[in-house]
Amino acid sequence: MFSYVAKRILSLIPVLVIVSIITFLIVYLTPGGPATAILGMEASPEQISQLNAQLGFDRPFLTQYLDWLGGIVQGNWGESFFLRQSVLSAIGEYFGPTLRLAIAAQIFAVIIAMPLGVLAAYKRGTVIDVVSVSISLLGSALPGFLLSMFLMLAFSVYNQWFPVAGYAEPSAGIGEHLKYLFLPALSLGIVQAAYLTRMIRSSLLEVLHKSFIQTARAKGLKENRVLLSYGLKNAAPVILTAIGQSFGSLITGTIVTETLFNIPGLGMLTMSAINRRDVFVIQGVVLFVTLLYVLVNLIVDVLYVFVDPRLQPGRK
Repeated sequence: MFSYVAKRILSLIPVLVIVSIITFLIVYLTPGGPATAILGMEASPEQISQLNAQLGFDRPFLTQYLDWLGGIVQGNWGESFFLRQSVLSAIGEYFGPTLRLAIAAQIFAVIIAMPLGVLAAYKRGTVIDVVSVSISLLGSALPGFLLSMFLMLAFSVYNQWFPVAGYAEPSAGIGEHLKYLFLPALSLGIVQAAYLTRMIRSSLLEVLHKSFIQTARAKGLKENRVLLSYGLKNAAPVILTAIGQSFGSLITGTIVTETLFNIPGLGMLTMSAINRRDVFVIQGVVLFVTLLYVLVNLIVDVLYVFVDPRLQPGRK
């Protein structure tokens, strides 16, 4: 198992290197740069060029990239020009709300998708199946920002059950914290539930047509036991992979939702860094969320092996 994990980690290194090159290249080619944001639009080209030279942004691409990559390896991800703190410190400060939002959204997604997917598979071809699939397709087609606005109107503007926007730390009280987290998490959870519903349905349908399911029914086992103990258990690897991919996309895709609900997470940090041309923050956040995504997928791969013993190394 250790050798399997080690091989998977080594296979992820080229992915991170390619992402770092692409990220650095995009920021490098973006016009303006931090000097323009620092000095303002009224600064002369000579002043901008002079500040870029002081900051080291007039050097060749390869030199800048290797210096930045060397700092990353040593734990120095650069300094923010506007926050007056290290990039790692800024990421650590803003990551907490994003992680809590992603976890809450994933819980909503699983709670919504699991019964819909199971019912759709078990009642294939019936009205329940059609309704479940239609709901999942609607959730996939509806833009996240539009869904967030509908939820704001329904739960905050018209009924005033939850705050329209804002964020409360857990230290302010769990109830207050969850009150601010409910709507953005529900918005993200509905979108992810649409994807999970289809995955649960398809994976369970494939299992329910296996011969061992027919054998279990022939033995007289109750239908709920056949469905849960035999059906879901054997469909678990695919479902687990889908949930892992969903959680990874939640961590990396909360920018719009965090901006709409004014949540001080990585999404808001990224947007402010882009507006200010805070290049080290942009590069650091993109690399950080990429690292998180590949780590989540690595954990899912390892869990996949534990869930399905047939995939364990050395086992035939």
